[in-house]
Amino acid sequence: MHQDAKEILYTAEQLQARVAELGKAISEDYKNESVVLVGVLKGAVVFFTDLARAIDDSVDVSFDFISCSSYGSGTTSTGVVRILKDLDRSVEGKHVLVVEDIVDTGTTLHYLLENLHARGAKSVRLAALLNKPDRRKMDVEVDYVGFIIPDYFVIGYGLDYAEKYRHLPYIGILKEEMYQN
Repeated sequence: MHQDAKEILYTAEQLQARVAELGKAISEDYKNESVVLVGVLKGAVVFFTDLARAIDDSVDVSFDFISCSSYGSGTTSTGVVRILKDLDRSVEGKHVLVVEDIVDTGTTLHYLLENLHARGAKSVRLAALLNKPDRRKMDVEVDYVGFIIPDYFVIGYGLDYAEKYRHLPYIGILKEEMYQN
């Protein structure tokens, strides 16, 4: 375990097992359909990659990426959403599955889902590795949930604090002294 982590919340094995279950559910729901997986950069990259490989070949999958932020370098949302990197292709008339690392206040995801609907997507659904419903400020329906967690500041498996810890193969709870002034 990394020295800055207080404890491991989910091991690499637990993550892989849950991602496989999510991939199976997505495969069943989109069987014989085409879907654009939209990865939310940067945090969802590890989950996105593993989830995409867990979707079976009955689904025609394409990839795109978007980067949005309502965070600065701190641990809480600023409430103002900015698109930092937009999609490369149109989603008009397409099924879209947004793949996100964590749904916290819901501010960013609410904005993003509404934005994709406004672009004419045939459907827009959300897969999130982690869901923190106790922190929700905006109503966001998470269609595929990896794990529901309490209000911990978590790191690893793509999740970061100040661009560190993304490489860890597990999800851990960051020690408070690492982010408190």
